[in-house]
Amino acid sequence: MRQAASEKELIGTGLKRRTEEALANEFLRKAVAFTTDKLKTGKLAASDAFGNWEDWRTRARAIREHTINHLDYYLTQFTDNVQKAGGHVYFCSGGNEAVKTFMEIAEARKAKLVAKGKSMVSEEIHLNHHLEEHGIEAIETDLGEYILQLAKETPSHLIIPAIHKNKAQIADIFSEEAGETFEPETKILAGYAKRKLRNYFLEADIGLTGCNFGVAESGAITLVSNEGNGRMVSTIPKCHVVIMGMERLVPTYDDLEVVLNMLARSATGQKLTTYTSMITGPRREGELDGPDELHLIVLDNGRSAQLGDPVFQEVLHCIRCAACLNVCPVYRHIGGHTYGSVYSGPIGAVLTPLLQQDMKEAGQLAYASSLCGACYEACPVKIPLHDMLVQLRARKVKLGLTPLAERLAFKSFQTTFGNVTLYKLATKSAYYAQLPFITKGWIKQGPGPMAGWTQSRSFPMKPKRSFRDRWEELQRELKSGEAAGKRKAADSKLQERQGDSAGGPTVNQSSGHTADTDGKRSNGGDSR
Repeated sequence: MRQAASEKELIGTGLKRRTEEALANEFLRKAVAFTTDKLKTGKLAASDAFGNWEDWRTRARAIREHTINHLDYYLTQFTDNVQKAGGHVYFCSGGNEAVKTFMEIAEARKAKLVAKGKSMVSEEIHLNHHLEEHGIEAIETDLGEYILQLAKETPSHLIIPAIHKNKAQIADIFSEEAGETFEPETKILAGYAKRKLRNYFLEADIGLTGCNFGVAESGAITLVSNEGNGRMVSTIPKCHVVIMGMERLVPTYDDLEVVLNMLARSATGQKLTTYTSMITGPRREGELDGPDELHLIVLDNGRSAQLGDPVFQEVLHCIRCAACLNVCPVYRHIGGHTYGSVYSGPIGAVLTPLLQQDMKEAGQLAYASSLCGACYEACPVKIPLHDMLVQLRARKVKLGLTPLAERLAFKSFQTTFGNVTLYKLATKSAYYAQLPFITKGWIKQGPGPMAGWTQSRSFPMKPKRSFRDRWEELQRELKSGEAAGKRKAADSKLQERQGDSAGGPTVNQSSGHTADTDGKRSNGGDSR
């Protein structure tokens, strides 16, 4: 079984250590960059082919905004319709309550084997770990999730959980599991997983899935995947349990059409995912397949705390497409495990501290961003994640949870930049303070806080004469030139006035002749 630990322990002060390890892992960086580039390119091509992409984004955002603004109404409508169709509904305020509810369902059926479809919410509440403690075997049937389960790792990407693994590594994992050697060929590896998982579908006591979208007007549970495991898990076992985040709703099928189009194109660049299933209740009389029981666990786990928040309510609009991960310059260098949470990338950096309501530990993720805004541009429902990250940082500061050294540094910054004299003194002092660290005009290994920056780049030295110094000098020169020009113009005007007041003839310097006021020429005083 995969290793489990509380997210607080994973996030904590280990963020820096995990970041350094990821940056030192050249293979991971190349693998993540290659796949995210491919997904990003596919998304751009699919959105261009769709046409009027920005109009579709606006419409999708409006659907999600309307749904979340009226979440109480649509939750009631949805769960009522699930019950009318024969399903059982459980509302759980936290992860422990959701785990307890699932255990009660499993114990009532004396379940020993649970076949799981892809479910981020089950990862969020560490369900596998709890099942193992109770002697229940849980098998991940999504290929990527299955690989990671054997490797005792957690997902690294919302859509492609094993994004950081290559074929050779997967072959080693499968070879160890099977006790025989497999060549690193896709067909061979997929064939082994298919044969192995098929028995789990047939033998499972419970099939467990997440829910991409619940349709309020009908109570339908929508599942999308590119593998057939989602349909196998939800139809073959006699009991189907769905764990759904409370925000994962759309009002109507017309709304579902919009968000499904946006999800597929934003996630993988497809027009539609290979399998789109809509499940309304358990198997009815006369139907050939489907479970005898359907149980829906609706999970809050910190989500309702965001309702009504003028800044963070929009985080509930997320449709889990992972488009923000694929464009994030931070994620592409460090991968998903560095975040220490089931939700990684920009959406994880915002969602994790909010769901955990923990700014001291999980709030550190808000700093794992360049604030470039690429996530907002990629998001199919226009969530302003970059603005939320800034607000999370501000919240952490207001709560006094930043390190003492950081608080003192910004206090000094505020004092210095608020006083002209101190600012000028600081900028002049900085030139001399940097001299011991200069190499050919660059700081290549900075001291203190600059050490992190110069690990991957050089810092240009501060010139002796700052722009402000040069600007003030230029202004003085301009003023001096203007003053000289004004004096020259004044002298010229004074000479003209003096000549006019004399009233006598003016002298033509070149000829020595004088001109009388009537314009007649005279010859220099000749009396002839």
